[in-house]
Amino acid sequence: MAPAEFLRSASAPGQFPDVDLPEIAFLGRSNVGKSSLLNALAGKHRLAFTSSTPGRTRSINFFRVDGKWIFADLPGYGFAKISQSEQRLWQQLIDSYLLDRKSLALCLVLLDSRRGWMESDLRLKGWLEHHQKPYAVVATKADKLNQKERNQAERAIRAHYIAGDPLWFSALTGQGVKELWQTISKTTTR
Repeated sequence: MAPAEFLRSASAPGQFPDVDLPEIAFLGRSNVGKSSLLNALAGKHRLAFTSSTPGRTRSINFFRVDGKWIFADLPGYGFAKISQSEQRLWQQLIDSYLLDRKSLALCLVLLDSRRGWMESDLRLKGWLEHHQKPYAVVATKADKLNQKERNQAERAIRAHYIAGDPLWFSALTGQGVKELWQTISKTTTR
C-alpha cells in the first residue's frame, strides 16, 4: 500500500499543482472506473470519490502517491448529463493538461471490458498517438466477464491496440494492481 494524499482539484490550468514528480493520468468514459482504479493502486478505499452517477468528476483531481508520483483523475467523457458549454470547458481543461503538462509520464486509457472500444475511446487513442503521448490500455471490470467473454473482449481490444497488451483490472478482486504498478514503475523510471 502506497501512502497517498489528495493535493487539489483544478478546474483551470493555473490551478494545476506545481510539483516535480512524474504524473499518471487516468482517462476514460464516465463511469468506467477511473476513481476505483486510482483507489486500488493507492490502497485507499475513499481517496478518490466514486459514484454510480456519470459525470461526477468535473475537475482534474490530483493525488500524491508514495511521494514518487502524482495521479491525475480526469473528468470522464461520454454520457454525463452536462451542457454543451460545460462540455467544451471540460475539453479545454483536459486538452490543456494533456498537451502542456511537462511532468505527464503516462496516460492510462480505461475501457469497460464488457463494452470494449467505443467511438470516443478511439478518438482519445488517436489523439494521444497523434500527440505522441505514452499510454497503456486498462480493461476494467474484468470480474464481470467469464472466460469466454474475456477471450472475446481481449480479441476486440487488441484489434485497436496492437502496440501492447491490455492490462486487466477489477476493483472488486484487486486483479491487475501488481501489473499496473509494474507498468507505472517501468514507465516513470526510464
